[in-house]
Amino acid sequence: MSEASRSFDLTPSEIEGWVEDAKRGMENSLRTNPLDIREQYEKQLRDLQEAYGEAMLELRARKKLQALLDAQDGN
Repeated sequence: MSEASRSFDLTPSEIEGWVEDAKRGMENSLRTNPLDIREQYEKQLRDLQEAYGEAMLELRARKKLQALLDAQDGN
């Protein structure tokens, strides 16, 4: 650890933190089964699709509002 710390100009506590994060990540991936991961991705996809739809509705509403404001300014 001291060699890596000197070589990469890192504190030992930074390296220890990364090692602990890596251990937790490996433990979690061993516990998780592929179906859980697929369900998580599908939920994320649904959430993103919903957010995209909401953003598109807001964009359309803003365009309509701008068209109405432009029409008022033209009169």
